[in-house]
Amino acid sequence: MPALSSVLVPYAAYLRVYEPLAAFPEPERSHWARYARRERTPTAQDELRRSLADLLPTPPVPVPVHESGDAFVTEVDGVVCVCPWRTRLRGWLALEELSEQLPAPLLDAVLPPVVRGQAAADYEQWRERNPDARPWIRTSVWQVPVRWFALFSDEEREYEPAGPAAAVLRYRTPMVQARRRVARALKALRETIDEGSLTEGLVDVGRWLEEFHPRSLVELDYGGLVHALAGPRLAEDRSAADLAEGIAALQAGDGEGAGEAYARLVERWRAVRDLQFAN
Repeated sequence: MPALSSVLVPYAAYLRVYEPLAAFPEPERSHWARYARRERTPTAQDELRRSLADLLPTPPVPVPVHESGDAFVTEVDGVVCVCPWRTRLRGWLALEELSEQLPAPLLDAVLPPVVRGQAAADYEQWRERNPDARPWIRTSVWQVPVRWFALFSDEEREYEPAGPAAAVLRYRTPMVQARRRVARALKALRETIDEGSLTEGLVDVGRWLEEFHPRSLVELDYGGLVHALAGPRLAEDRSAADLAEGIAALQAGDGEGAGEAYARLVERWRAVRDLQFAN
């Protein structure tokens, strides 16, 4: 069994929002300002290792007892922006989704009912005190949801092949661009096809984006999925371009072209999702 420090899974992708310091009230703003001046801030792998460490005890700790004081940090045009981890909140949200994804016997074996029940009770009490809380990070396991690609253009794609470190594939765009693209995609979908899962998903993402400062940065990080799309498949992945092509075809009245672009996108990610059941 590999040491915890060498773990590179799970196969998860992340949609993150980095907000400028001005978006945070005091005293949180001062905390993040001091935090950003650190010589080194934690990476996504650091966050993953800490989360996995909580699953080692018996019984496991599905949700941290205390909220994380860490964040990802970047600069946008000289302005410091941070993406708080909010690990505890995301743990509660993930636990709710897990109940819908796993059969009850398997879920009970992984996380006993008494553990889940206590976590749910803690979350309910916390929500009463924090009704407007929302995560800065969304996570998806074994796929990148198609709707996420609507926020980005192919020109914003950043790809670094695997070398001494793992490969990196991500997109970054200003918040105003992300919101504009969601609005355009929704308009095209609503004018040409019936309401469906893609439309509903875009509405949900659009509402989430509205919660943040307009000068934020939005990032799609393939994260651990680079290990499921290794080599040429990763280098050739142009999912944002495929979705943009499909939306443009809809706007032009080219239903066949839109169907072909969307089919390429869906098939690519179906093949990745199927890997979770591989022996």
